Amino acid sequence: MKLKITGKELRKLGYPESPVIAVAIDVLQKNYKYHTLQDVLQLAKQVLDAPEDYLDHTILAKIATRLVEPPKPIQTEISLNKDGITFNTFGAEHIEQGAFHQMYQAAKLPISVAGALMPDAHQGYGLPIGGVLATRNAVIPYGVGVDIGCRMCLSVYDLPVKDLQHRSHFFEKAIDDSTLFGSGAQFKQAEDHAIMEDSLFYEVPLLKNLHARAWKQLGSSGSGNHFVEFGIVHIDAYDTMLQLEPGEYLGLLSHSGSRALGANIAQHYTKIARSKCRLPKEASHLAWLHLDDDDGITYWLAMNLAGNYASACHEVIHNRITKLLGRKPLQRVENHHNFAWKEMYNGEELIVHRKGATPAAENVLGIIPGSMTAKGYIVKGKGEVASISSASHGAGRKMSRSQAMQSISQKAMKDELRKHGVILSGGGLDEAPFAYKDIDVVMQSQQHLVDVVGGFSPKIVRMAGD
Repeated sequence: MKLKITGKELRKLGYPESPVIAVAIDVLQKNYKYHTLQDVLQLAKQVLDAPEDYLDHTILAKIATRLVEPPKPIQTEISLNKDGITFNTFGAEHIEQGAFHQMYQAAKLPISVAGALMPDAHQGYGLPIGGVLATRNAVIPYGVGVDIGCRMCLSVYDLPVKDLQHRSHFFEKAIDDSTLFGSGAQFKQAEDHAIMEDSLFYEVPLLKNLHARAWKQLGSSGSGNHFVEFGIVHIDAYDTMLQLEPGEYLGLLSHSGSRALGANIAQHYTKIARSKCRLPKEASHLAWLHLDDDDGITYWLAMNLAGNYASACHEVIHNRITKLLGRKPLQRVENHHNFAWKEMYNGEELIVHRKGATPAAENVLGIIPGSMTAKGYIVKGKGEVASISSASHGAGRKMSRSQAMQSISQKAMKDELRKHGVILSGGGLDEAPFAYKDIDVVMQSQQHLVDVVGGFSPKIVRMAGD
């Protein structure tokens, strides 16, 4: 019988609770697998008692080196500034206090330079959803978020909108045949796409381990508030950026992010950031990585890869559905949030985090959705300095998921869908229209941030369900 050693047995010998236990188990089981457990534990104890004697040993040096490594200096806690930077708020009367509290914490970070709170803001982790924070030479993984590069993508087709009613089953099936919903959903057949050949997948161990799963999730849509839907695009006047004549068009709108790839990157680098950047407990999720540090550089590269991957997912979905429709889109508009950008602000390059906030630089197009029944908006940024060239990323929640589940009935939701002529597949009560703020009120609060150049009314909506 081959040797089997447990961490409990090594700790009983006096081994410290540290990575040396995993190293010792690996070394001893590989090299002394036909020795008795008693003999090997005795050997392990000898190494523990006098590690200096084994530093040149061909096998046991790996264990000994770990045991004699000098202890890492105790890292002192980083203090928050007494007075935080000032930040601008849009639609303050519609924003919960939890979001303000999180933004006040972020404003006190020594790396913070500028901030803003969007009218759809609500409490999250690290930065609030709808929070924008500009920092100096540092990136906050939880300031970016777990669903890195989550985005909206709209394809506009010159097809009769009446088909949405008369051929609804066709459009429902087109969505179902082109993507998958659910947090763990994976395709049996991986899609070919250049993003999966990115060299980072082969150079960074974390990404290498995530490559196979990411490939099988390419083109999937996830869960939560992610959706793929058909609806009516309304254009009232010609805009030189959007380049669509006034009228109604058939539109395909999708909302999803970087799936398990982004989530794993966020969690991995947040742990590293928290180990390197000790903040007070109430601000611990705002730990950062410096961009001249190896981990900071690698996170930045991985974050951008996850953002490109999320874009590739939308490209796959829209291309599949476009093929089924047999008509190329007249226009495609795409924007993302849950990301960090290097941008110039007051003559200085800063790292701008937009956690659930839409980039709204001058003449930049974007989509701000409402809910599964409420009209969304196609917008053009004004480059407003006060908002750090940002706008809301949606209507924003006014109820938590648990509150929505407890207070909204199935009948009320079905009545609301019927009232707006919306066909819903999936989509639980936690995503009911009543759980969201009034998108028109949100848009009124950011008239200085964006111009409205079009609208989108959902008609056939597909989500993951409860």
